[in-house]
Amino acid sequence: MATQEEALPNQPEGIEGGLRKRLTVAGNVETAATECAEASEQEAVDGPNSELDSDDDHSSLVEPKVEVLSSLPQGTDHTPHVLACLLPDLPPRWRNWVIRGVFTWLMIGFFCLIIWVGPLALMATTLVVQVWCFKEIINIGYTVYRMHGLPWFRSLSWWFLITSNYFFYGESLVADYFGVIFSKSALLRWSISYHRFISFFMYIIGFVWFVLSLKKRYYMRQFSLFAWTHVALLIVVTQSYLIIINIFQGMIWFIVPVSMIIINDVMAYMFGFFFGKTPLIQLSPKKTWEGFIGGGISTVILGMLMSYVMCQFSFFTCPVEYSEAADSLNFYCEPPPPAFVLTEYSLPPSLARISCMMGGSESFLMYPFVFHSVALSLFSSVIGPFGGFFASGFKRAFKIKDFGDVIPGHGGMMDRFDCQFLMATFVNVYIWSFISEVSPQKLLQKVYLMKPDQQLQMFNLLQESLLSRGILQP
Repeated sequence: MATQEEALPNQPEGIEGGLRKRLTVAGNVETAATECAEASEQEAVDGPNSELDSDDDHSSLVEPKVEVLSSLPQGTDHTPHVLACLLPDLPPRWRNWVIRGVFTWLMIGFFCLIIWVGPLALMATTLVVQVWCFKEIINIGYTVYRMHGLPWFRSLSWWFLITSNYFFYGESLVADYFGVIFSKSALLRWSISYHRFISFFMYIIGFVWFVLSLKKRYYMRQFSLFAWTHVALLIVVTQSYLIIINIFQGMIWFIVPVSMIIINDVMAYMFGFFFGKTPLIQLSPKKTWEGFIGGGISTVILGMLMSYVMCQFSFFTCPVEYSEAADSLNFYCEPPPPAFVLTEYSLPPSLARISCMMGGSESFLMYPFVFHSVALSLFSSVIGPFGGFFASGFKRAFKIKDFGDVIPGHGGMMDRFDCQFLMATFVNVYIWSFISEVSPQKLLQKVYLMKPDQQLQMFNLLQESLLSRGILQP
């Protein structure tokens, strides 16, 4: 009883305390609501998250929206109206096979036409393909990061493309092959003499332009596309530059590697279409081991046959050089480069004995380039497809089937040239490692860019050296 009597007087105090606590909580809620309203008003004035200088904390603004890429045109699903009318009853698989075949032969015919026109047409085509591939890659980046509302970034991407092309082609290509033309003009000679400074200044313009275009809350997106642009330049511009350098070594160094990639692609598709059962790689589920092996063997055999035939024509084998006497490009040379001269080779002893027993010879004549073509064909059939696998992984990462729809049945331009860019690098490295020799014509082009007194000094030094070594008689 004592305990209950002592507790009763405290009961009103407990009720009063509870009411006090509830009033305090209500006050806090009201205060919080007021602060929230004030924050909303401030956000309406200053813009959302005005105190943040980065969008790092807002993943919805940073993560790419790959779903929007479904709106991009896809070439393998694009059927021209004429072919759609001619092939109404074919199943989709065979319709795609016919469309792919038709445009494959059209591309081969166009390729042969460009070769017939000459190396300048090949170079111009390479530049067109470069620009188109760059456009396809950049468009994917714009679509993924929803950058259409940000100013100047598309213009910046094309500015960096122009700058990189000027850097790559301006100094080495012009100075090595067209120095005599540029030496006739003081302005053109100045552009070559200060080419690196001009290139650097052009890049700095783009860099400053990019920094000035940065917008709050979009930093991560803009820097992502800045990196995207530079990777695209590395993949596209550098490789196209190497392709043109290969053309100047002789058109055969362009035609044969490109043809090997085409042969491997076509034959792998044919073998895989009719005999393919075993998947090759997860990145490209339609690739099979049967197609990979069949395409590789076909590439080696057809590549050797093509190389043997082309080695007989100086139009394909001679380096492309500028002739000052003719004031034009020269496609003929005498004698031809060593790789394209028929050379006698001895058979191994065991094969020589078998050949003699069958009434043959212990040696045979062959162009050295045919043996080089085996190395090119092995690379194009074994390593070349990995350029396609890389592109397949890229497309699967962004949930797209093709880079574009410029070529029905095939996709975009990048879909057809993903392996070519990798092949161009290998061919260039192979030439400079095993084939290339010092070219007097290239050295002469650099001499033309010198001042007259420097040219005279060069002549006297060379004359003294030749006299001292007994090569030139006094």
